[in-house]
Amino acid sequence: MSPADAYPPAYSPGPRPYRVVQWATGAVGRSVIRAVLDRDDLELAGAWVHSPAKAGVDAGAIAGRAPVGVRATRDLDEILDLEADCVVYAPRPGLDRFAELEVVCALLASGKNLISLNGFVYPQAHGPQYVNELEQACKHGGTSVHGSGISGGFMADLLPLVLTRLSSRIGHVYVRECADFSRYPSWEMVHRMIGFGKPEEAYLRALRPARTAMRALYSESLHLIAAGLGVDLDEVDMDVEHRLARTDLVTAAGPIPRGTVAAARWTFSGLAAGRPVITIEVVHKADAARMPPEWGGPGYSLRVNGSPSVALAAGEDWVSDPITAAAAHALNSVPAVCAADPGIRTGLDLPTISGRMRR
Repeated sequence: MSPADAYPPAYSPGPRPYRVVQWATGAVGRSVIRAVLDRDDLELAGAWVHSPAKAGVDAGAIAGRAPVGVRATRDLDEILDLEADCVVYAPRPGLDRFAELEVVCALLASGKNLISLNGFVYPQAHGPQYVNELEQACKHGGTSVHGSGISGGFMADLLPLVLTRLSSRIGHVYVRECADFSRYPSWEMVHRMIGFGKPEEAYLRALRPARTAMRALYSESLHLIAAGLGVDLDEVDMDVEHRLARTDLVTAAGPIPRGTVAAARWTFSGLAAGRPVITIEVVHKADAARMPPEWGGPGYSLRVNGSPSVALAAGEDWVSDPITAAAAHALNSVPAVCAADPGIRTGLDLPTISGRMRR
């Protein structure tokens, strides 16, 4: 038996709904489940969960809906055995891109396409070994892998390329995103991963692995934009600053005491021929309304320096619900990803993806 024969081919759904597995059920994962249940072209096939307390619980109940007859599991083999078209992959962001590669490749090789909300926007940024592992798994399963991202994957990746269509002789592309986490409910995200509420010394100790994870994530965005512009990046430069809370802050994810870390600014620059050609600035604030205006307010800014130069700005209300938007961005990609040829499929490879009108 050849390696390719050891794995079933990816499903070809035809007129039936695409069967979707949700991997992890945090805030975004639960939103994905609700959206799948509300669409007639999608069907929930399974759900994988981190927490032992959620194992065996009906996925509908986990998402705040009535039971749907799909029990969540923590067993990878149970997910691999499911008949499904696509896995929407939304685990908590990891510190090591290679550490999660084995699970992703197993899912792809089992005949399931995969859409990731965390990374895989442009896997080529991590080198040929990383790409080869993914491509081989896709070949075995007859599947595709695509990173839709949350912010990365749209505002920080695809929209800058749309703006460049209006300009020639482009010299620099700049993207800024500022997020206000005052209403974000996840303690895991706000306190553990971003580091808000930590004393400065503890924050600095945790900064080294955080730098590795953030560089890996935003390097993909830089390389995707560069590939779209036909530029080869020589390296990625990174800088990070932080600020302390001047007063006690109360957020949806818990308190941020005075004197602890409450804001950070990350700057990532893609260099070519010794100069920055693409810059992404990422600002996180625990509570933008109660903090100094340094680093600007929540929202997005995009600027293309060229002939002519083009700029676009959007406030934090550019989307009414970012979590629901992230879920929709992934699910709207399901038909295109399932229909794509096997392999890595970035936003540069897929056709234009749109949402669905309400019926």
